[in-house]
Amino acid sequence: MSFLGLGGNPAAAGGVNQLKIQAAEAELDMVSDMFNRLVDSCHQKCITANYPEGDLNKTESLCLDRCVSKYFEVNGKVGEHMQKLGQSGQSFMGR
Repeated sequence: MSFLGLGGNPAAAGGVNQLKIQAAEAELDMVSDMFNRLVDSCHQKCITANYPEGDLNKTESLCLDRCVSKYFEVNGKVGEHMQKLGQSGQSFMGR
């Protein structure tokens, strides 16, 4: 019995698509990397290194909100630009 409770042989049920699993793993790695970069970047920009208070103060909180917003905005624009370049057949490095 499988751990999902669907029974025996995965090949008999259509099998597991390894390409889909690899694509999902790659996407998870990419999202995790983006999140870690976001946290590192915004932490460096917005939070002092000596941690004078246990909670975020208003200035830090506002800075983090703006930093995260800008990070996602720029990330989206870069992704759109790269997608356009890919559709037009241009090299990303050719500019």
